[in-house]
Amino acid sequence: MSDSEKPKVRVVRRVPSGTLQSGAKADAPPVPSRNAGGWQMFAPVPRGLEEALAEELQKYGAKQIHIVPGGVHFNGTRETCYLANLHSRLATRVLLRVAHASYRNEADIYQIASDVDWSKRFDPSRTLRVYVTAIRAPIKSLEFITLKVKDAIVDRFRVDTGSRPSINTANPDVRIHLFLTADEATLYIDTSGEPLWLRGHKVAKVEAPLKENLAAGILQLSGWKPGIPLLDPMCGSGTFLLEAAQQSLAEAPGLARDAGEFGLERLIGFDAALWSTLREEAAQMRSNPDSLPIWGSDIDPDIVERAQQNLAHAGVDDLVEVMQSDILELNAPAESGILIANLPYGERLGEADELAEFYPKLGNTLKQQFPGWTCWLLTADTRLPKLIGLKPSRKIPLFNGPIECRLFRFDIVAGSNRK
Repeated sequence: MSDSEKPKVRVVRRVPSGTLQSGAKADAPPVPSRNAGGWQMFAPVPRGLEEALAEELQKYGAKQIHIVPGGVHFNGTRETCYLANLHSRLATRVLLRVAHASYRNEADIYQIASDVDWSKRFDPSRTLRVYVTAIRAPIKSLEFITLKVKDAIVDRFRVDTGSRPSINTANPDVRIHLFLTADEATLYIDTSGEPLWLRGHKVAKVEAPLKENLAAGILQLSGWKPGIPLLDPMCGSGTFLLEAAQQSLAEAPGLARDAGEFGLERLIGFDAALWSTLREEAAQMRSNPDSLPIWGSDIDPDIVERAQQNLAHAGVDDLVEVMQSDILELNAPAESGILIANLPYGERLGEADELAEFYPKLGNTLKQQFPGWTCWLLTADTRLPKLIGLKPSRKIPLFNGPIECRLFRFDIVAGSNRK
């Protein structure tokens, strides 16, 4: 594809502040003013991965891409929407825009929601939940706004069909998202259902797990590709290992979900034939290697067992090796490769002091045992570069949920750091 043919990507650098939220955790997106036709969509993503998501969405046919803090606006077809839900490793969900207008008060928001012909979107037999996210919005209660939007949808259904959808806040069939800025309201219908980072592989969980789409984004930022040796020496529940194995098998993450679990399957106009074809094509892309150069370890034997259970549930336990070991006692499993670790953040009482002692030891281990490797360490502890005794060649801001982190790259040069 020539440069003139590539979809144009517009990046907005300003980071909004003062965000209020109700129900949803996604950042509230400013809405582009243009309308290029087709389906108008928004995909939230962990902060710091917006440009990576924009590149990914282009592969699914996304056009008129517009990057904002916390997500990507884009236009596309029904197939674009389906492909993004099935294949995206980075998006949190895919939202389809159904209304956008300016507002001044709660009554205006009720009217905006009431003007949507909801009976053409989903059947009143479906259960419903409304999520509201706001940035600098002149409203006093997000809970009240949530109730107003729900009332507007129910009232419109009663007028048009004589029936109304029930509310289910635990496991709704249909999710409606309202995003508010200071003077604009945008309504989206969720085509994903449960967040896309819920791959369905983790049956044994650990404390403070890393979300799958953040792990996939870190793998992409590191430059790792299938076939490159990969080691996670603090593997926890095995998130990096699972994501790397899934990519090595060319397995679409959406294939792990059963029929009917995507929000798009519960909407009027769902193209079952197209969806079936796309799923079949994705299944045919899957490869079956005999082994993978992917290793994981953890000092806690219980956590190692949990990671192995998750790998077994995903069907890759015979391809990925996980061992019990202290990171300070590990030897490199290959002459070169990529090491990725999600380090403790030092938030617990006494942990900061322990980490201050641990970082220099970790630096020595990397220099002595991993020459020729590229090491990527994710942490919220800003003391890491100073205490580890290594100079980072790159520093990438990322958010692990609400926690601001840094992804540091350390190039361990073969020979120069060894005694």
